[in-house]
Amino acid sequence: MSNQTRRRFSDEFKEEAVKLITEQGYKVSEASRNLDINASMLRRWQRELSPESDGSIDADEKAELQRLRKENKTLRMEREILKKAAAFFAKESK
Repeated sequence: MSNQTRRRFSDEFKEEAVKLITEQGYKVSEASRNLDINASMLRRWQRELSPESDGSIDADEKAELQRLRKENKTLRMEREILKKAAAFFAKESK
């Protein structure tokens, strides 16, 4: 067996690593390779540090998020219907 010691990372390092993904647009694989850490570890840090995981989203924000997702779904369906209608009438007018 090898006597490898487990690497420890500070909370500040973890936060900065996650910011590479969330704020600077790096891919997880790219950021993990640059930081010489495992991609799954970086994904875990991202999950742990996300606002939704620590319960910092209150009930009002959750309700608004749910309402906005529902509205977004409705708008997407309406847009698809309008696309199909426009294509139908464009074909009919030829």
